Amino acid sequence: MREPLFRSAFMTFLKVLFGTLGLIFAITIGVLMLSGSGGALDGNPEIKYKFKPEILPNADGVRKEFKSDTAVILQINIHGVIGLHHLTHDNIAKQLVEANERQLKGKVKAILLNMNTPGGAAIDADGIYREILKYKEEHKIPVFVYVDGMCASGGMYVAAAADKVFASDTSIFGSVGVIIPTLFNFSKLLDKVGIDTMTIYDGKGKDALNPMRPWVAGEEDNIKDLTKFYYNTFVDVVIKGRKGLDRQKLIDVYGANIYPAPIAKEYGFIDETGANLSSTLKHLVETLGIQDNHYHVITLKDSSWFFDYFGEKESVMSGQVTHRLDLPQELDAKLSNQYLYLYRP
Repeated sequence: MREPLFRSAFMTFLKVLFGTLGLIFAITIGVLMLSGSGGALDGNPEIKYKFKPEILPNADGVRKEFKSDTAVILQINIHGVIGLHHLTHDNIAKQLVEANERQLKGKVKAILLNMNTPGGAAIDADGIYREILKYKEEHKIPVFVYVDGMCASGGMYVAAAADKVFASDTSIFGSVGVIIPTLFNFSKLLDKVGIDTMTIYDGKGKDALNPMRPWVAGEEDNIKDLTKFYYNTFVDVVIKGRKGLDRQKLIDVYGANIYPAPIAKEYGFIDETGANLSSTLKHLVETLGIQDNHYHVITLKDSSWFFDYFGEKESVMSGQVTHRLDLPQELDAKLSNQYLYLYRP
């Protein structure tokens, strides 16, 4: 009697388990199909949209129903490390493309960059800067920045595309400099343990700074030259965008230090302190000459929320389980082997 009863209970358990898993799988596939097909324009399967417009509160904290004859201020949030997650050149470029399509086409009259970032990858910071600048010049619209927190290093690079930079009093700015992840040399440890290594390569300098052998004087010169190139590019961009900032003082005095908003304004890093998002919007609306709050503040949200959440945050959904120990000051693996416009206290 016990064996049939146990077998029956076990079979019931399996049916419930696999039924539940099947339901979850079906829902997952359905959501992915909907998020992937929802962006077609007028039934055209070749045109997909990654982002969904979302109306944000205006300067008075009010959200109004979208009207086609109303001007749009496009808010782009730069929150977090540039080069990670959504803060990539490619992602911002796609936002700007879609900002000129569908119901937003021809209606974007200004861009507001809402920033709180320590910077990040040099390539992505430069790419985002160039995309913002290109859109600004092509459409002849103003770009304002509001910072509540930090606008350091690569953040300063991106902010250089703006006409004006506003900040709360407690925000900090600066860190105009470039760094690469710390390099280690394990050759003495390997000698002590008695381990031999061999690196096979061809091409002068291909083995430069190999951590498994003693370094030779001068093999770091190429890396230093590239670092200097990225630094000079950074300085050029910031000085071009921040007219009140003295180039020689930036290089010789301010360096890669960071400064609170009042001092940052005095040095020329920013234009206004004591601001908030609402007051910044009011300044932008006045610049545009818009009357009677006849405008919308709109941001573009990633419409593929399911894939974004499970694809990026839950590695088990992708069949990958990673065991790692994050140490203090450890860089994200995506930033390794990159030149960084990044503030790291």
